[in-house]
Amino acid sequence: MRFLFLFGALLVATVAVAQTPKAVDVVDFISIDAPVFVLNHVRVIDGAGAAAKEDQAVIIANGKIQSIEPAASVQIPQGAQQLDRPGYTVIPGIVGMHDHLYYTDSAAVQRAGGRLGEPGLFVMEIPYTAPRLYLAAGVTTMRTTGSLEPYTDLKVKSRIDANLMPGPSIDATAPYLEGAPTIFAQMHELTGPDDAKRMVDYWAAEGMTSFKAYMNITREELGVAIEAAHAHKMKLTGHLCSVTWPEAVALGIDDFEHGPVFADTEFVTDKKPDVCPQGGSMAWAKQDVNGAQAQELIHNLVSHHVAVTSTLPVFEAGVPGRPKLQRRMLDAMSAESAQSYLTLRASVSLDSPMTSLLRKEMDFEVAFAKAGGLLLGGPDPTGNGGVLPGFGDQREIELLVEAGFTPVQAIQIGTQNGAIYLGQQDRIGTLAAGKQADLVLIKGDPSNKIDDIENVETVFKAGVGYDSKKLIESVRGQVGIR
Repeated sequence: MRFLFLFGALLVATVAVAQTPKAVDVVDFISIDAPVFVLNHVRVIDGAGAAAKEDQAVIIANGKIQSIEPAASVQIPQGAQQLDRPGYTVIPGIVGMHDHLYYTDSAAVQRAGGRLGEPGLFVMEIPYTAPRLYLAAGVTTMRTTGSLEPYTDLKVKSRIDANLMPGPSIDATAPYLEGAPTIFAQMHELTGPDDAKRMVDYWAAEGMTSFKAYMNITREELGVAIEAAHAHKMKLTGHLCSVTWPEAVALGIDDFEHGPVFADTEFVTDKKPDVCPQGGSMAWAKQDVNGAQAQELIHNLVSHHVAVTSTLPVFEAGVPGRPKLQRRMLDAMSAESAQSYLTLRASVSLDSPMTSLLRKEMDFEVAFAKAGGLLLGGPDPTGNGGVLPGFGDQREIELLVEAGFTPVQAIQIGTQNGAIYLGQQDRIGTLAAGKQADLVLIKGDPSNKIDDIENVETVFKAGVGYDSKKLIESVRGQVGIR
């Protein structure tokens, strides 16, 4: 009798947990939440590189993809909610690999007069608006790729996981592993290799799941950090300068941020060990992507299985007249953030070298991918403020097409490749039976016109559909404030 009582109590508790409602902040944005439903008569881009399939039926059951079949022959489960969406496309949820929870909201004000005041550049955490914009744009999984307010980032991750707030699943990157001198007020400056190991061990214990080395780290500090991260079975990426890419590859780094044109200093004349030099990008401007030295770097990366994260939007913002101004972007910004961005945008010189450097970076990324390299994608919402969470992820995929990838290939980079790097390719990143139902419903055909990737209607995370327009409207005028 006692056993039956305990079993009954456990059953009641289990049912109660299963039926616990989502928080109001989440429920307000849910448009589809049925145990079984079908997206019928849709075009499917599977994220694995296959050509788009027309007139398909995607059946979702209990948060997973049950089947993807031609609509003409599918057997729709009894009682399933049927959503006919001819003219729409379904792609996998975007896996954003350089998606911060902060934003450079007042860079123009802080740099007024041509110098930064003490204690350095301060960047605004946006834990309320960023997750909503990422999800609204189709990002269902993201890596923060460097933290400035780590406990806030961890709290956002835990709140999203608990269904208390809307947002993507988060791979939380620890605070930057940065040496001296740094211009950022919120960054710790490493004092040596022991300090680097201490930071890795501490933040792994606190719940961070990846690491990022930054521009002034030394080779010894980087080597120790990589070894410590790998001991925790975690990966370490880098936005480097003081350490060259070949040096970091030899130390065992897992990924490089931004591409070599903007972050690899190996070709700088008189480069001093462990010192970040001036002119790294201009040294790369003289390199031929098809030349022996660039090809040797590509071979080195591919043979050591080191990924490269493309962040084309943050560099496009430094090109005169780009990107095209969008009303949705300015509407999302606070008035102060919009003014800061427009001021810095207007200051871009018409003869800026960024025009040719961006093209050079694009050419490298195409060559790297063709050689078998794992190319990832993310926007990096920093720089002059012209890149916003979510919108920037869409722009990254558009710019990959401009670089020379087909739309289907660009979507694959933004979905499957990120999942592969995170070791989650068996669960997310592509559309297939048995995978988690992380997918994006788009009006139009991004396989033919990549700009249609911006026409998101519904974003499904584990089979729950979120209204994109409602999420965007909820942050109107607030990016840069919270």
